[in-house]
Amino acid sequence: MNRFQCVADLQRRHGVKRLCRILGVARSSFYYWQRTAADRAARQVADARLAARIRAVHRESDGTYGAPRITAELREETGVAVNHKRVVRIMRASGVEGVRLRRRHRTTVPDPAVAKSSSHLG
Repeated sequence: MNRFQCVADLQRRHGVKRLCRILGVARSSFYYWQRTAADRAARQVADARLAARIRAVHRESDGTYGAPRITAELREETGVAVNHKRVVRIMRASGVEGVRLRRRHRTTVPDPAVAKSSSHLG
């Protein structure tokens, strides 16, 4: 449980000053948390809407698009600026992942003429 939420739940019974001192929280921090609660709730709703849109774009791409392409797609279709970091955060929280296509780089080419070491035979 969040310490600020604990103070909010018990403030009528014990008082904010006392609870903040016991929990080691600055009173100004508690009041800031309380004042910004509506903004956090609005951001959560907006993130949920964006997460649904991200999942739809990801589905349309057959699960191949990652954060950069999804960000570009969202900017293109809605015309609203969406930060790539926000898209990455929401994708990570939703468990959405793009496909990574990478070539394997062969660093060592064994020479068939060389005799194998006997140390690995045990």
